[in-house]
Amino acid sequence: MLRNPLIAFFKLIRIENLLIIAVTQICIKYLVLAPLNEYSKFTPFLFIVSLVSTLLIAAAGYIINDYFDVKTDKINRPNTVVVDVSIKRRWAMLFHIALNAIGLLLGLYLALKCNQLKLVTVQIVSILLLWFYSTHFKKQLLIGNIIVSLLTAIIPLMPMVYDYYLSGPIDPFTRMLLAPYLNRFPIIVLAYAAFAFLMSFAREVIKDMEDYKGDAQTGCKTMPIVWGMITSKVVTFFTILITIGLLLLASLKFYKENQLIAVYYIFGLLVIPLILLIIQTVRAKTSAHFKTASLLLKFVMLFGISFSFILKN
Repeated sequence: MLRNPLIAFFKLIRIENLLIIAVTQICIKYLVLAPLNEYSKFTPFLFIVSLVSTLLIAAAGYIINDYFDVKTDKINRPNTVVVDVSIKRRWAMLFHIALNAIGLLLGLYLALKCNQLKLVTVQIVSILLLWFYSTHFKKQLLIGNIIVSLLTAIIPLMPMVYDYYLSGPIDPFTRMLLAPYLNRFPIIVLAYAAFAFLMSFAREVIKDMEDYKGDAQTGCKTMPIVWGMITSKVVTFFTILITIGLLLLASLKFYKENQLIAVYYIFGLLVIPLILLIIQTVRAKTSAHFKTASLLLKFVMLFGISFSFILKN
């Protein structure tokens, strides 16, 4: 299938991950921040511009990651290598440059619309971090994991940031109408960002354990290589445990507010799968086992995003 240029390109840009990014920002904008939309100057058009900018820069990041990771990928997953097989290296680099350029221009347009040129630093810093992650940080202990997790955490924050700068000061009457929401929304969106950070960090460590063989042969200094597999599992365990603890605190709050559907959702689709993930990770011995854990974690992240439907209702 990867001999097909279109399928190979979709694989190169991680189309499934881009869909998760798109769903995340759509849910934040149109479900979590729904009460603000009637008064917001962050129009559907500007939101699409913001979303496309994010997706293009993320896609460019995936491309450059594969570009510099061909040798390792040929060891870890030889049947799924795209660069140098289905897509030539020069084309991969051209795609990377073009997508970043368009994403940056769209970010600049949004910054000018907000009258806040400093906002374009989000796109600039993201592009630079993704480049240096692929060339240097990915092979180093913890730094690469933290960078990816921070960039993931920024994704749910962006709709709120643009909404804030575009809408400007709120008149007293509108502020009175929105009073029940104005203090609540930042907390909810920050909670999504924290969840995204913790889940992304756990997934990055699991992926490092999955790629142990190739990373060791190509001189990487990832957590499993430097600290060992047992320590990496312990770090993953406590990261997931912290997430479960925060989810239980959220459940307690929803229980006190008599929002039982939210409580059932958190327990059934987030806490229990995370417990299963801990068991899967602790028991994992082969690359295939860690791949299953990584896939399970991706579903947990999707369930976390989907919780916005509960908040909307």
